[in-house]
Amino acid sequence: MTLAVVGAGLGRTGTVSLKGALEQLLGGPCYHMTEVFSHLDEHVPVWHGATRGEPVDWEALLGGYRASVDWPASAFWRPLSEAYPGAIVLLSVRDDAQTWWRSADRTVFDAMRKEPPPEMAAWYAMVSDLWRSTMGESWDDPEVAMAAYERHNAEVRASVPPERLVEWRPGDGWAPLCEALGVPVPDAPFPHENTTADFRAMAQLDG
Repeated sequence: MTLAVVGAGLGRTGTVSLKGALEQLLGGPCYHMTEVFSHLDEHVPVWHGATRGEPVDWEALLGGYRASVDWPASAFWRPLSEAYPGAIVLLSVRDDAQTWWRSADRTVFDAMRKEPPPEMAAWYAMVSDLWRSTMGESWDDPEVAMAAYERHNAEVRASVPPERLVEWRPGDGWAPLCEALGVPVPDAPFPHENTTADFRAMAQLDG
């Protein structure tokens, strides 16, 4: 298998729903942060090294996957798009930076404000360094984070040829993905997963 989709959208842009959708369309697994949780010992050191500029054997890491979305892979959309030149580049976005910040602030950022359990310390360090390197030291500052979000999206739009770039917003459903991949639209509802309430309950952020 090889990547058919390189996800460039940051976390909290519908990436869990996209993971489910792409797995249906492509008939294979999609790499998402949830995959890192399932391979902490093997994958965290690789991603942490990547944040420090160390080379990555992408095929060794992602050879069993058909797509990638979400952090940490989306932070490396450029080398991944070069490693898989036949893949489309999928930029998932929210309606505006404020909408993205509200979702991220109440979920992934809120989770990172808590002390990690010992078994997650290496993962926590990797994500902290990833966000510092891609969003800045003050990633928890709303203005800094929103500026980084807009800068990231603008860079993707400016760098990827239009015929290769697919921009998708939650609510767009199947059509943009199916058109880009040349596959029929499934006769099934588009997945709708990992809402803010779902995430907060899963991460026990309210109790």
